Amino acid sequence: MTDFPTSLTGGCKGCKESPELTFDFDFAYQPIVDLRDQSIFAYEALVRGVAGEGAHSVLSQVDDSNRYRFDQLCRTRAISTAARLGMTEHLSINFLPNAVYRPELCIRSTLEAARLHNFPLDRLIFETVESEHMDSRHLTHILREYREFGFKTAIDDFGAGHSGLTLLADFQPDLIKLDMALVRDIHRDRVRQAIVRGVVTMCTELGVTVVAEGIEEAGERDFLADSGIYLMQGYWFAKPAFKALAQIDPGVWQNA
Repeated sequence: MTDFPTSLTGGCKGCKESPELTFDFDFAYQPIVDLRDQSIFAYEALVRGVAGEGAHSVLSQVDDSNRYRFDQLCRTRAISTAARLGMTEHLSINFLPNAVYRPELCIRSTLEAARLHNFPLDRLIFETVESEHMDSRHLTHILREYREFGFKTAIDDFGAGHSGLTLLADFQPDLIKLDMALVRDIHRDRVRQAIVRGVVTMCTELGVTVVAEGIEEAGERDFLADSGIYLMQGYWFAKPAFKALAQIDPGVWQNA
């Protein structure tokens, strides 16, 4: 049975002042696979419009006035939908650090959703993108607090941000997700191969698991597997399924 903290009290300015959203959204779920046993390790909840429109149709409506409310609703809705779909794997949720005023208070609705839907906290992954517009000290504080609550943490698009290595020096998440620009055609590109091997070596020493996203070819899959990466995500395995858990075609494992 999951233990849910009960000592969170009070509120914050952002919680009280954020207006209701004037738009709606839903999710598509894309698997992150584990090549070691050909299983699904997690599903990432990807924002979509109510009719399945792309993420931009929703994110373009998020601004300073509604960012907090949107971020909170993303978390609770992703959890409730995952539970309704019968997800037993990890659930990866993208969050907006600039929408988190005080992590120990702003997490209350997430904890309540997990309790209500009996979704274990240690199966929740919170991932975010390191950005030049972000206070790195604030981000590392959030990630440390989330780890204390029992969540797993992930840095998305690693290798694309302006100070990814500095962030990694300050906080070692459970997972980093290689930016797909490093993954694309890596089996044909010696420079990308050298960079990724270096990242794998570094993360192994730090106890951080590397996830490769954006896999679109068997050659990319096979090179990355040979480099010691066993968690992967991308169209090669499955496209995101709108309001459903995408299924894996057995053929994707061939020669893996």
